[in-house]
Amino acid sequence: MEIQGADSLIRGNDRRAHAIAIARAGISAVLPENVVRNAVRLDGNTLTVQGKAYDLQAYRHIYVAGGGKAAATMAAELERLLGDRVSGGVVNDRYGTRSTARKIKVNQAGHPLPTEDGLRGVTEMLDMLGKAGKDDLVIFLISGGGSALLPCPTPGVSLEDKVRLTDRLLKSGATIAEINCVRKHCSCIKGGQFLRYVNGATVLSLIVSDVVGDDPGSIASGPTAPDNTTYADALGILEKYKLVDQAPPDILRHLEAGLRGDVPETLKAGDPVFERVYNVVIAGNMVALKAAAAEAQRLGYTPLILGSHLKGESREVGLVHAGIAKECLSTGNPVPAPAAIISGGETTVTVRGPGKGGRNQEFVLGVLRDYRPGMTIISTDTDGIDGATDACGAIADETTLPRAASLGLSIQKALDTNASYDFFKALGDLLFTGPTGTNVSDLRVVLTY
Repeated sequence: MEIQGADSLIRGNDRRAHAIAIARAGISAVLPENVVRNAVRLDGNTLTVQGKAYDLQAYRHIYVAGGGKAAATMAAELERLLGDRVSGGVVNDRYGTRSTARKIKVNQAGHPLPTEDGLRGVTEMLDMLGKAGKDDLVIFLISGGGSALLPCPTPGVSLEDKVRLTDRLLKSGATIAEINCVRKHCSCIKGGQFLRYVNGATVLSLIVSDVVGDDPGSIASGPTAPDNTTYADALGILEKYKLVDQAPPDILRHLEAGLRGDVPETLKAGDPVFERVYNVVIAGNMVALKAAAAEAQRLGYTPLILGSHLKGESREVGLVHAGIAKECLSTGNPVPAPAAIISGGETTVTVRGPGKGGRNQEFVLGVLRDYRPGMTIISTDTDGIDGATDACGAIADETTLPRAASLGLSIQKALDTNASYDFFKALGDLLFTGPTGTNVSDLRVVLTY
């Protein structure tokens, strides 16, 4: 994984070079070709996934389906492993994705808002799965981004309606779990409902997690996992964010029908359909954090992993990181400088202004609100796309504030207008990787020295 124009970002500064190397190590550790090789092994006809063995001779056919920002690269690695044993496959990944898979078709679709191409891909998957039976194995490849990349609206709800509501939820400050709860209850396949179409086949889901806690029911809206949310929860989320009046009428009618029991709920734990379903998380945010910490230690920093469960407004999480870094510099607590403060999870941005940005760029602005010399900050979305921008994040250090002042840039104005992208673009401090082929949420690093 390469960061484009790294030399121009480093500018001969060792600390910037270290920050970029630490971020690169974290992302590289969760690239699908690495995690699939580490988690999946084939010995003769025995496929072993995290200690559980599958005798491939016991299955007539092996079908592959799924979607997400890691789907194409996962498909290529699985195809390399299984070869001609794959009877057929279709996965959805985002536009611009490249894959070496040949037998498994990679269908390109839209993210973060669903598109007709995504729906066509899901239709192909369902047509293929219609051929499956109890003697077959279906391998689902699931990763973050699958909620948008696997659209299949419930009858009576249009894709346009789902796009409108998804857009409003994304801008509302709702958490990804809350957004996915609503998505599940407007879908034919989310919330475990993909399993309605496998005709009793054995299901193995290989999952790359982008959600806090690595709950299979939340990742990509849990197409093969039990759902513990309800129609009442979905309506409560719309009320919480004052979106009831803005929700498309057909979606509201559907959710209210679900609340009355007029339409089926998503699949719940204990349903017999899960007896032959195995959901395996093969990579998550902590894998990236540990790899980043190892690289930081190699470079001479004491690593401090704050955790992979961090949530909250990006700018406020940035302010907290600034406080921890200042404590390290002032008192040597919780670790003395030189240190690498590392965190993951997925923060949120409540959109209040017309600007362009993303949660990682806004996190760095948050740190800069309480900056003191002796810090270098880097924050990146591991999938290569931060928010609705072409950047994956930003970098900042002791040169940032003076350069911003010389250009007339205001941190507060950038925050007020959600214009973090333009702020860092003017400074030449945006990070670009393009799609990385993975997605385990965010990686944030603050170096102190």
